[in-house]
Amino acid sequence: MNKQKFGIILPITLLSYFLILMDNSILFTSSVQIGQSLGLSATALSWVSSAYTLTFGGFLLLSGRFSDLLGRKRIFLLGLVIFGFSSLIIGLSRTPEMVIAMRAVQGIGSSIIAPTTLALIMDNYKNNMRQRAISYYGATAGIGSSVGLLVGGGLTSIISWRAGFLINVPFTIILFLLTLRFVKKSERKRERIDYIGSLLSIIGLIGIIYGFTERKGLVVLMGFTVLGLFILRERSIAFPILPLSLFNNRIRSGAYVARLLFMMAMLPFWFFLPQMMQMQYGFSAFQSGMAFLPLTVVNFIVAMQLPRLSAKLGNNRILLIGEIVLAAGLLLLAFSNTANGYWAAIFIPMLILGVGQGMILAPVTAAGVHDAPNELAGVASGLTNTMHQIGGPIGLSFIVSATNNFQVEIWMMAVFTMISIVIVAIFVKEK
Repeated sequence: MNKQKFGIILPITLLSYFLILMDNSILFTSSVQIGQSLGLSATALSWVSSAYTLTFGGFLLLSGRFSDLLGRKRIFLLGLVIFGFSSLIIGLSRTPEMVIAMRAVQGIGSSIIAPTTLALIMDNYKNNMRQRAISYYGATAGIGSSVGLLVGGGLTSIISWRAGFLINVPFTIILFLLTLRFVKKSERKRERIDYIGSLLSIIGLIGIIYGFTERKGLVVLMGFTVLGLFILRERSIAFPILPLSLFNNRIRSGAYVARLLFMMAMLPFWFFLPQMMQMQYGFSAFQSGMAFLPLTVVNFIVAMQLPRLSAKLGNNRILLIGEIVLAAGLLLLAFSNTANGYWAAIFIPMLILGVGQGMILAPVTAAGVHDAPNELAGVASGLTNTMHQIGGPIGLSFIVSATNNFQVEIWMMAVFTMISIVIVAIFVKEK
């Protein structure tokens, strides 16, 4: 990274985004210890993750639009305060109720940080610089989730699960001070805010995420119904929280679906694989996190080469190749006999999946904000992140409802990815 060219804005946005992604992944390798420490039942333990996911996904559209209308710096600072304060309280909490409540608050902070970081990148960089910055942002999306497994396992094994949350506090303080000093204020727009539409979007998205997470079909149906009412409202008012013109661009629309399908495959992968390795191979939390290191390293190496590769092949072709590679890695893992151990069954598919993941996240992120007007950068970023948050619970719910066989679970992830290949081939391409 050339800091003389990028300056301090890119490190601020990437570290902020990295923290919120890492934070959620930490739970995958430390959930057993959290449950034992707080005396949580399996149902209550699931809410430590679900409370965060619900508010993160539910508030993304509103948070993204607020960053467009109220100013990036003001909203970003608010997100950092909420995220840092809630992380502190979680790390110090002694009751499960407080942990779950603060995880919900933490999700609101993350819903502000995620779209605003991408919008800040779009505001501050243009042309090739923007493409490179988004490549690093996309790499962060994959690496943050994978590193979270390693950090969560390490901190839990060496110190305590609480350290995984308390570590956020000094970083958010540093980011808050850097933002005050270096991020320029953007002009506040004198536009009305659609609070009724905002409420409908929050209720609809939370209903969908909760319904799929808890496998309650009626709640899912109600969520989609409310979201339908939200879309009808957005079509009929002059100041929508989600301008439907964002969907007029074929590349953006295809990217939203591709992002959804990516997370339908990858969140279950991050969820089930550590459990399988701990149960079948007897790995500790730290060892199961370390097992993702090959994927993380390869992901990082590939992502750092993306600006050069994209200049030769084009963003959309890279995305298609990445989807094919990801499907190949999942298919290889589906055919592998896990009884042969980690090195024989898991290691090589991990490397291939790292290549695919490294090639997908930056291009699909760039496609999600492709040709979006600057005044809609926040909500376009919010919509991209909304697909990211919705996809995981949907995919996990489908797989959990269908099977408890690890091999079949991987097959289902491969199917989601193959559908994404078709979507990308048809929609996410230059006209």
